[in-house]
Amino acid sequence: MKTGTVYYVNAGASRDGNGSKEMPFRRINEAAKIAMPGDEILVAPGIYREYVNPVNAGTEENRIVYRSEEPLGAVITGAEVLTGWTHYQDNVWTARVDNGVFGSYNPYTTYVCGDWYFAPTVRHTGAVFMNDLMMYETVTLEECIRGEADPCAWNKKESTFKWYTEQDGDVTVLYANFQGADPNSEKIEISVRRNCFMPDKTGVGYITVSGFDIQKAATTWAPPAAYQDGMIGPHWSKGWIIEDCEISNSKCCGISLGKYRDPENDMYFYTKHVKSPTQMERDAVCRGQYHGWLKENVGSHIIRRCNVHHCEQTGIVGRMGGVFSTIEDCHIHHICNSQQLGGAETAGIKLHAAIDVTIRRNHIHDCIMGVWCDWQAQGARITQNLMYHNQKPEGTEHAKGAMFNTDVFIEVGHGPTLIDNNLLLSRVSVTIPSQGIACVHNLMLGSFSLINSGVDSVVNGQREPRYTPYHIRHRTEVAGFMTILHGDDRIYNNIFVQQYPVTDDSKKPTDADYQVAGTAPFDIFPTYEEWIGNFMIGEEPNMGALAQYHFGHLPVWVEGNAYFKGASVCKHEKHHLIDNDSDVQVELSEKDGKCILKTNLCSLLSGFADGIITSDTLGCAFEPEERFENPDGTSITFDSDYAGNHRGLSTVPGPFAEGTADEIQVW
Repeated sequence: MKTGTVYYVNAGASRDGNGSKEMPFRRINEAAKIAMPGDEILVAPGIYREYVNPVNAGTEENRIVYRSEEPLGAVITGAEVLTGWTHYQDNVWTARVDNGVFGSYNPYTTYVCGDWYFAPTVRHTGAVFMNDLMMYETVTLEECIRGEADPCAWNKKESTFKWYTEQDGDVTVLYANFQGADPNSEKIEISVRRNCFMPDKTGVGYITVSGFDIQKAATTWAPPAAYQDGMIGPHWSKGWIIEDCEISNSKCCGISLGKYRDPENDMYFYTKHVKSPTQMERDAVCRGQYHGWLKENVGSHIIRRCNVHHCEQTGIVGRMGGVFSTIEDCHIHHICNSQQLGGAETAGIKLHAAIDVTIRRNHIHDCIMGVWCDWQAQGARITQNLMYHNQKPEGTEHAKGAMFNTDVFIEVGHGPTLIDNNLLLSRVSVTIPSQGIACVHNLMLGSFSLINSGVDSVVNGQREPRYTPYHIRHRTEVAGFMTILHGDDRIYNNIFVQQYPVTDDSKKPTDADYQVAGTAPFDIFPTYEEWIGNFMIGEEPNMGALAQYHFGHLPVWVEGNAYFKGASVCKHEKHHLIDNDSDVQVELSEKDGKCILKTNLCSLLSGFADGIITSDTLGCAFEPEERFENPDGTSITFDSDYAGNHRGLSTVPGPFAEGTADEIQVW
């Protein structure tokens, strides 16, 4: 590792300098133009209203490091202060902005739209902020003047702060309802830039971004078969580290870990219409190989200790570019709460092709979904996370185009996907229209949903299977495509509590909002013995005779779980604990900035134990023929609990080792 040059940046410097300590640059991007491997850019506290476009890549041995001298003291923002508001009517004020300030990208003529966007195309990528609150856009000036609460918004009071825009020649005209506040006495900003810190070309790898406050960019909708932008991201490169940052108030996505830009495939369905959306996605995967989608070139990023919040599509998004990455110790919250945007790409974390991705020790709450791994979650591990309130508040209407709510959603993947040692406390815990899933040592207060559902469509009176890829073990190269057969799941040593009342008996496990906790939805799948017996017909295999089994359900394994307050039990399970009589307490509270779980579950488990689960217990996911193992191919022994405490020779169900206290600090 070489010692590089240290460049200094200070927005408060009296004049532009040369990057020395005595004469610092005033803009981070000046350093980004010249920084080379091994260099460090030290940024003084201040507000940096600029787009940082790193030109040169670092190397694995000599990274380029951008560091805020004071944690969160350096603010990189895509917004500009807007003054000179004049009173229009009632609580509404107006201001005018010359379009020349936007350059080639005007967020107030650019709409949020594209593939997999299901809400009406009426929202712009720009936004108006009052004292850091992203205000709500209206479709008409009359709606802005009324300033009424949005019945679909998760925060009704915030939704009364409205804005509206229209064009007058070369001028953007803004109207805003500040609910009695004088905008000339408040901090009013509008988002102007599309990104804050993101290279405009691919292959700019091995960058570290540490300790910045990154906020308020006019990002665009980021579906999987399109260029995905965010306020910050590596843009199809390798080895970035984004750490100790606050990422907030993106119109769409906060951090983007995907995707290459491909004009021939970008927003293909939205612009050309002629291929089915899933065929477009398959094309994008295969074209990725042409764009260098290999372990040696792309992914292996680290996102750690970041506070990601108040983004209206996702906190962290990625298609293919996030492979082999780790997202850890982050606080991700209040994502897609305005409900002004809607579509199939909304979650705290939304990843396609989460190959060997580890999502661990994160605190994820008040998001439309917690973690959504869509397609190719092969080798993904979701572990030691705290998730709750990932559901719309009571009495909130469902917005047009909005998705359902869940803590963890694994969609049309072939596995192996591992969900272990998590606290999943929302109404729906795990949604799996997939196969090859293992749930081990979790506490689930909600249900499983979309079991044996949510995959294929019926078009022109016939079933249209959704074929999705699987990969060479621990690589990106495609090994094959197959539809989802369902099953191939392992449910070991979990605690299920019927915490939420069942208010609709008509809901089925095939529904996204199924209400019954527990494992009975897996009754429809065979045991391994039942399944394998179908292939033992005759001395030689008969393709025709076996076809019905090649496309039939895969087996499941369910053992060692504990069930409370009426949670349902799979008929295949032999060794389990059922307690429908005890007064179960599970209560999460905040105390001195810490999350405390109060529960008596540990005492109710006394006397019930099971064996330690290992990779050998779980075996291989069927289609990719890959073990439930670490990304380096080594075995996993589940002898550490949610907090890292050691499990002994025998173990109790749930995320806590035997002997854990009834009041537990979980964040």
